[in-house]
Amino acid sequence: MSRKTRIPSLLLLTALFAAALSPALSEVSASESDGYMLPNQTLVDIIDARRTPWVTLGPKRQWMLLRERPGYPSIAELAERELRLAGMRFKPDQDAESRTWSANGLKLLSVDEVRGGEIAELPPEIPVAGLPSDPRIENVAWSPDGSKVAFTNTTSTGVELWMLDVEDAEARRILGPVVSMTAAIPPKWLYGSSSLVCCLVPDGRGPEPQKPAAPDGPVTRETKGEATPARTYQDLLGSTYDEELFEHYLTSQLAIVSLDGTVERIGPADMLWDVHPSPDGEYLLVSRLRRPYSYLLPAYRFPELLEVWDLDGNVVYEVADLPLRDNIPITRGSVATGRRGVEWRADAPATLFWAEALDGGDASVEAEFRDRLYLLEAPFGAEPTEWLKTELRFYGINWGHGGLALVSEYWWPTRTIRTWKAAPDDPDVAPELVVDRVWEDRYADPGQPATTRNSYGLSVLLTADDANTLYMIGEGASPEGDRPFLDSFDTVSGDTHRLFRSEAPYYERPVALLSKRGRYVITRREAVEEVPNYFLRDLASGGTHRLTDFPHPTPQLKGLSKELIRYERADGVDLTGTLYLPPGYSEDEGPLPVVMWAYPREFKSSDTAGQVTDSPHRFDWIGWWSPLLWLTQGYAVLDGPTMPIVGEGDEEPNDTYVEQLVMSAEAAVDEVVRRGVADSSRIAIGGHSYGAFMTANLLAHSDLFAAGLARTGAYNRTLTPFGFQSEERTLWEAPDVYFEMSPFMHAHKVNEPLLLIHGEADSNPGTFPMQSERFYNALSGLGGTARLVMLPHESHSYRARESLLHLLWETQEWLGRHVKQAGEND
Repeated sequence: MSRKTRIPSLLLLTALFAAALSPALSEVSASESDGYMLPNQTLVDIIDARRTPWVTLGPKRQWMLLRERPGYPSIAELAERELRLAGMRFKPDQDAESRTWSANGLKLLSVDEVRGGEIAELPPEIPVAGLPSDPRIENVAWSPDGSKVAFTNTTSTGVELWMLDVEDAEARRILGPVVSMTAAIPPKWLYGSSSLVCCLVPDGRGPEPQKPAAPDGPVTRETKGEATPARTYQDLLGSTYDEELFEHYLTSQLAIVSLDGTVERIGPADMLWDVHPSPDGEYLLVSRLRRPYSYLLPAYRFPELLEVWDLDGNVVYEVADLPLRDNIPITRGSVATGRRGVEWRADAPATLFWAEALDGGDASVEAEFRDRLYLLEAPFGAEPTEWLKTELRFYGINWGHGGLALVSEYWWPTRTIRTWKAAPDDPDVAPELVVDRVWEDRYADPGQPATTRNSYGLSVLLTADDANTLYMIGEGASPEGDRPFLDSFDTVSGDTHRLFRSEAPYYERPVALLSKRGRYVITRREAVEEVPNYFLRDLASGGTHRLTDFPHPTPQLKGLSKELIRYERADGVDLTGTLYLPPGYSEDEGPLPVVMWAYPREFKSSDTAGQVTDSPHRFDWIGWWSPLLWLTQGYAVLDGPTMPIVGEGDEEPNDTYVEQLVMSAEAAVDEVVRRGVADSSRIAIGGHSYGAFMTANLLAHSDLFAAGLARTGAYNRTLTPFGFQSEERTLWEAPDVYFEMSPFMHAHKVNEPLLLIHGEADSNPGTFPMQSERFYNALSGLGGTARLVMLPHESHSYRARESLLHLLWETQEWLGRHVKQAGEND
């Protein structure tokens, strides 16, 4: 039997809560750590492999910037002092964001020389000179004219501002360690490419507030009858001392910094939350946080004052004075009332744009129109122009030119997304519908419009010479897998013309077009055995020219077998997964132990749930997160077997979550066994986050697997009572669903070994570290076989080299003992 039986809820709850709230009595003694352990050398080498650079294109598509990536940081670096306040994490000693990914080198590559025929072979990578030793390069920003690149360098004492001169391939420091990155506001170029807007540490800022030796009173909260639902956020404020620390480090000084290092301060130091220069560089859109703060919500929901300033710091226009946003309904598609999504029009010198809800922000109420969109030109003295009204919730906008913008709206219950062609310079012109689709239907996705950089250095729609034809880049999902494409789309006639489509054995995706005529396009091409590299493709001649030649980072896995497999669930839903076999594997060797790694997703249609979601021709990046690591240890891997949870019509997907989950898993197991590659008694199931939740549920409700691997999951849904994942109902609206879906409530049925791993400092809403601790206590108290590993200083995703290697050691040992050797120890 693959399903397990239930016991009465009252008895179950009594047993579980006793187990969860008391020590694990079944343990003979507390487990003592032997320190960080190492897996075998093959796995160590994969973790330490040199990683492929990040690539960005300049605004005129003349240059590519390659950012070299260092290895994983040490646990000592991760253990450096960090403050966690109001949903933010930062390093107070550097006034910098923490847990960011930085580069440690820069190189330039000329695309222009290739396109012009000056280079017939691989273009050279030009190392950037003048960089500091051991740099930590972040916040890379091209100047509007493409001649320079600004970036920050984080040192032990603070964040510096640097600038790269592209023509000379040389970098120099502009400012010392005085840039404030606590609020994650990166330096931004002003029009003209000769200065940047930055947030600086205030002059003369004193020492941080000292924590009181004793509290001056209790922490109190009070609710007065208004519903204020909230997800289970982490790292929140919890005391008046937290508030003081928050204000101390969030306060920064706005300034204009010239390339010679001259600093012109703008206005007084304040709690700056965001800053955006107008495209013409004459104004600044400034956001500042205000009291009262919340102990239930992160900083981005705090009261906020949005203003337009001139470059002298004078307030030209008050855009919005937003209150604490603590009453937004949890229904998908609900938003805050008042002005939201405030931004500059990218295709105009200084015009504000924003949306306002017409339904009170509540997606659960009936409404003819959901949002109204507004425009307001400088000098901001006139009344805002009412531009458009949307029947669905406003989703986003792509600016093009005065006669063309694409406005998108969506509706969660029907998974509908619609895009309209509109004319921002003439609000009297009625919008025209150009896309109307269900976003779950990947096969019908027309792609996203290609963009270019205008004279302001901002991203706008790339249109052909007629100003009405767009270029669309899409994944090209199909029953044979993803085949990326490039189309031209006439927004007047609606005609589409295919310019390019990826062909086997490659997965080749257009990245950027180099001109309005659409002849030259940069693509990123990969194959099963070929690491992604960049090419210049001539669509007129069909020729290609390689731009980069990045090496294979994990040669240990060359020769692996990869196959996109299709099979069917018992209720007729089509399923897919990618089956990998170790390099050199032969059918003569017989069935292998298998690692199955998955993540369930919700759908409103069984047809879309059964669509293929990957390509058999993609290169696989293999790191600590990848189950493909275990190919090197003699396991077969089924990666991404689809686990759709379908709720058609008025049905909610989660009403039958467990039944559908077990059906999908049964189908996957049956298929790999039918193919002769899997030993049915030696299959492990694993996943991260919601995949860990899935893993625990499958062990509780089936006997399909020999063991489970659950990383950083949530197991008791009563601890996330205001919804989780795609579940919009609260615990009090659907108590049976929350109970049935919680593996914690079924811990007595988990009779397979389960390895629980969790970041001790997990910041993800819903996956508190307590989730794994309490689940482990329940399993232990009920006599289960489980191991709990809490990784110090790690968050929802893991970073430190020591943590990653220990994670692999734990997994290697667990799989070896409970999967590869299954039956030998019985």
